[in-house]
Amino acid sequence: MGTLKQWEQALERWQDALVAKFVHSEPVELLDKLRGECDNHVVVCSQTRVVAPNAYEVEIDSSLHKELARHVRQVGQALMDSLARHGESRGYEWAGPLTVRVTAAVHLPNGRYRIACRPMPHVRADAFPSASE
Repeated sequence: MGTLKQWEQALERWQDALVAKFVHSEPVELLDKLRGECDNHVVVCSQTRVVAPNAYEVEIDSSLHKELARHVRQVGQALMDSLARHGESRGYEWAGPLTVRVTAAVHLPNGRYRIACRPMPHVRADAFPSASE
């Protein structure tokens, strides 16, 4: 089991580095905001059932989004994997299939990113309209 744990830790470090490289901010800050958005919007249905939104959108500056064009899905996947582990550790049930999509935004309040979430049953990442449409 030690080898599996080391592999998991290496994967987490890679994901954090990937997010830091492309988003130009502390990966911990972005991940904390994403996890916080999730935690702030959970619905407690019973002592044993807590439902979290499943569709997350991380908006980044449009110029940065253009730079990331070839890697946006990888960043979204890394963020989704981290969020899935967070939800699992808290015992959350997702409102549907979990998705995290990275999109372009023209005006951002903090100049770096904005995160929004909502529950959407049976949503797929490709169901979101693309930034070019």
